[in-house]
Amino acid sequence: MSGTDHLLADSPPTISKLEIAEVFKTLKPEEKLYAHHISRAAVLGSRITLRQVSPESETIFDLIIAIHKAVDGNYKELAEKTGISEDDVKYWVEYAAGILGNLGNYKSFGDQKFIPRISRDALEKLSGVCEPASKLFSTVANAIYSTEPASTTLLGYPDEGHVSSYYPDSPDISKDEINAVQNICVENGVYVEHTRLKKVSDKEFTLLIASVTKEPKEGTKTEYKLPNGGTLKLQYGDYSDELKNIAEESKKASETALTDLEKTMWQQYVESWEEGSLEAHREAQKTWVKDTGPVVETNIGFIETYRDPRGVRAEWEGFVAVVNKEQTEKFGELVRRAGDFIPRLPWGKEFEKDKFLKPDFTSLEVLTFAGSGIPAGINIPNYDDIRQNLGFKNVSLGNVLSAKAPNEKTTFIREEDLELYDKLRGAAFEVQVGIHELLGHGTGKLLQETSPGQFNFDPSHPPFNPVTKRPVDTWYKPGETWGGVFKSIAASYEECRAECVAMYLCAQAEILKIFGYTDTTNIKAEDVLFVSYLQMARAGLLALEYWDPKYRKWGQGHMQARFSILQTFLKAENDFCTFQHTKDDYSDLTIVINRDKIKSVGVPAVGDYLLKLHVYKSTADKDRGEKLYDEMTSVSEEMAKYREVVMEKRLPRKQFVMANTVINDKGEVELKEYEATPEGLIQSYVDRHV
Repeated sequence: MSGTDHLLADSPPTISKLEIAEVFKTLKPEEKLYAHHISRAAVLGSRITLRQVSPESETIFDLIIAIHKAVDGNYKELAEKTGISEDDVKYWVEYAAGILGNLGNYKSFGDQKFIPRISRDALEKLSGVCEPASKLFSTVANAIYSTEPASTTLLGYPDEGHVSSYYPDSPDISKDEINAVQNICVENGVYVEHTRLKKVSDKEFTLLIASVTKEPKEGTKTEYKLPNGGTLKLQYGDYSDELKNIAEESKKASETALTDLEKTMWQQYVESWEEGSLEAHREAQKTWVKDTGPVVETNIGFIETYRDPRGVRAEWEGFVAVVNKEQTEKFGELVRRAGDFIPRLPWGKEFEKDKFLKPDFTSLEVLTFAGSGIPAGINIPNYDDIRQNLGFKNVSLGNVLSAKAPNEKTTFIREEDLELYDKLRGAAFEVQVGIHELLGHGTGKLLQETSPGQFNFDPSHPPFNPVTKRPVDTWYKPGETWGGVFKSIAASYEECRAECVAMYLCAQAEILKIFGYTDTTNIKAEDVLFVSYLQMARAGLLALEYWDPKYRKWGQGHMQARFSILQTFLKAENDFCTFQHTKDDYSDLTIVINRDKIKSVGVPAVGDYLLKLHVYKSTADKDRGEKLYDEMTSVSEEMAKYREVVMEKRLPRKQFVMANTVINDKGEVELKEYEATPEGLIQSYVDRHV
């Protein structure tokens, strides 16, 4: 493998169709119209996402659209017109599909750049198919193919040589400067999820705020002093054109909303987009939490902070989905029984919410998911105070979980386990996602001084810390948040905690029964449990793909979390989890989970790790939490030697082809579907007019 082979675009890519037609038919005309306008509002933010990924992503997107339109999607004609080979055209189409599947030229899962397999000279000829494409290529060619310095092939802090469009035109902005600005924002109640930060000079920084308006509301403070004597200026109007279009569709969503709550929610969204008000977005999220059991579910805005190296600025995301009633009933039972299961977690009531806020937990079939990648489940909103005090929702994305691609292969599983693994991997993943989202993200209390002198616990008799074996001596001070204290590791750390909750509780027979698995059912509960642990161990091994050996840096928080859980399995006693191989190059490497020891060894090992993760989070004990997580996610030389075979056997991450909705001449909403091919994926984006 050459130095940049791992950066080449997937060939062939793994493309799956999100099946939605059957469930979409069940919607009433007014429900379809509401879904249509939400979908439009979501996808019109695609250019925001592109701009957030890298400086060149939006131009590459325009190049893809221009080339496609020049030949009306006939790629055989493209080869004939430009004189390049059909293989080169294929490589271009595969790269283009990758750009659209990730909404950028860095993978949404791993944050690593990918480059075309078609040569630069061939792509230059191909772009000559029309003048607009030729001009676009000339401006972006260097950025498409650049792999030097190697640090620029990863997203991360600019002062470490990595790329981050959350800090535009600021290659020398330092972590200390980013932290100083963040501290000032926290102290003054300035929300940053919908911002980018630009370094103008050593003494001047500009906070770019996403809004239609370019002028703040009267009375808004727009300038703050920094500790070094410098100035932070707030500048409104970032993504103004895109947000204007999003606001127009949001108004239509409000007009076609199915309930008064939904109407109010969309009005609050419009205020957020137009005025750059995250307060309005927070109010919309509160309204959304109250809107339980909708037929058409949605969420939209600057939501997830995974890709900002500081972990505070969020990527544009929006989805619309239709409820799967049969699956939702299972999740509803898990919600109803949550009070039975939470006390079984390995921490005392002092570290748990005084009252579990039962969320709306729904299985959805995705119609539209605009963003850089589609998860299998979501727990939102991400505003800690709303989750702690008002509640949250969990959604499991059923047609994402069930999506299959024809070229999928199962790696690193023993021959004797393979049939059972392939049969039950979907069932095991469904159980894992359900517990992860509800009882993982939904549990836990942050010990806080909520305002000066006011606490949500008794500071004169603080809880006994089961990890340190002495009274709690750390907690969140006024204004401090979980993300603000744990900083860049917060998102991955929380995913790890939630995954551990799933691994700990999936051994509960009563939970498995809720999902339809017992010792007497066709699918045995013990088999689902075994495959759950085997699947997590395999995910931890595959995570090595997302660890960069040169920079010893993790590129994906979920996979970093799963690697640490694999480490927990491997460190458990009595050879609970081991690797087998007979070849020196590890090409026959397989994972062995001793299924007879899952409950006696595996579950207690996970519980011990989970207790530490949870208590450190609850008590704002960043030092111990960070030390533990660094240890558990550190890749030893022993583990690093497996990375090459993981890379050789790696499977492309799925890219999803989604349907579009259109309003016909009769004013009716119709569904337009596409083939699960690179060409189908490209056509779906051409038709979105973004």
